[in-house]
Amino acid sequence: MLITASEVASVAHGTLVGLDCEASGIAFDSRTLRHGQAFVALGGEADGHDYLRDAVTAGAPFAIVQRGKSIDALTCVEVDDCDAALTAIGRHCRDRLATTLDGRVIGITGSVGKTSTKDLVLAVLRSKYANAHGPEKSLNNDIGVPVTIVNSPDSCEALVLEMGMRGLGEIARLCDVGQPQIGVITEVGDAHSERVGGIEGVVRAKAELLHSLPQSGIAIVNSDSVNAMKTVHSIAARVMTFGSSETAAVRWEIVSSDERGCCTVRFMAGNESAVGIVPLPGIHMASNAASAVAVGITCGIGIAQCVEALSNTQSASQRMQWVIGRNGIRILDDSYNANPVSVAAALRTVAETPAKQRYAVLGVMAEVLHSDLAHQEIAKLCEQLGIELLALETGLYGTSALSLSDIANILNGHDSTTVVLVKGSRVAAAERVVQVLVV
Repeated sequence: MLITASEVASVAHGTLVGLDCEASGIAFDSRTLRHGQAFVALGGEADGHDYLRDAVTAGAPFAIVQRGKSIDALTCVEVDDCDAALTAIGRHCRDRLATTLDGRVIGITGSVGKTSTKDLVLAVLRSKYANAHGPEKSLNNDIGVPVTIVNSPDSCEALVLEMGMRGLGEIARLCDVGQPQIGVITEVGDAHSERVGGIEGVVRAKAELLHSLPQSGIAIVNSDSVNAMKTVHSIAARVMTFGSSETAAVRWEIVSSDERGCCTVRFMAGNESAVGIVPLPGIHMASNAASAVAVGITCGIGIAQCVEALSNTQSASQRMQWVIGRNGIRILDDSYNANPVSVAAALRTVAETPAKQRYAVLGVMAEVLHSDLAHQEIAKLCEQLGIELLALETGLYGTSALSLSDIANILNGHDSTTVVLVKGSRVAAAERVVQVLVV
């Protein structure tokens, strides 16, 4: 989206230092800033003000900085708080898009499947709305949501916003900026439960999305999940369910699956049905795809077109992604994050994949309320499924904590007859395992 420095100064109550100029979108990381994007100098572990010169080199026409931190040769907008300024800019740009979006603003949350669902929804929407836009990677917090909005095209016809949470009130804040009119709840499970007092706290936090919807809005909710269905209590919006049961408005059933774990699925809505391939591994992806079909139908796309469009889904890295390692060993890289629900789903995908030997390299599952029990239950599931558990630098699973080199030594020499799942919370940095097995 085209924004000017003077426009930013106005909406963020800032001061323009230098000549007015125009930018195409915004970035908060000088390393990924594209030529023509404005740079916002956020705080945190790395102070963005230390990278203003890098932003100039990358082609930023102007920057948003704290008061008194302008630099020569770069137009700056000085503000009291860069984080608050970014929020204000995101809200302003969302208002600018109101006419072209025409109600097609989709907020997606859930304990698992947010990013995959976002990718599936975008594939469906782009079959009719070429300028549908969504976040890169997993930009789903107080920074990511406004950045996603500002980086949408001026002619954006549909906007998909991924919304994560690590505490109560966070999704409500994101909804205040993004103003979704369609809300999707993928699943509600034991993720970040330690921060909100247990599963009921997770339900309340996720329900903030649906409570933000206008009366004319639509809540698209997983009817197979008891906890997800709790989020619809006392909301104003109309509820549309998706699931595997006969009562779901959009129903799915598995027809077959291939050697990658990708399923051919029949989707049904009313008297219509269509069969297509979900190109992401795992039976649980059929549920995510059903939610995308529900979004498409809500946005005026026929079920056959929705299902056909699923095949165009571009999967995010480190999320249920097949990678070939040394000697042909097959790695299911789901290393981006982990909680008990997502780990169990990934393990079942591995169990259904043809192989002579199956391993699961699992890092810690962080911010789980009953951590010891949760890790023990995952270890038990591995045993039930015939998958050998290799615990990455944690003893919580009840097995020996293994170093990265230990795991590499165990798996070296395995070939294409072996499948390895790699998964863990961000703090585990489980992607390191994939790197050593591929190099």
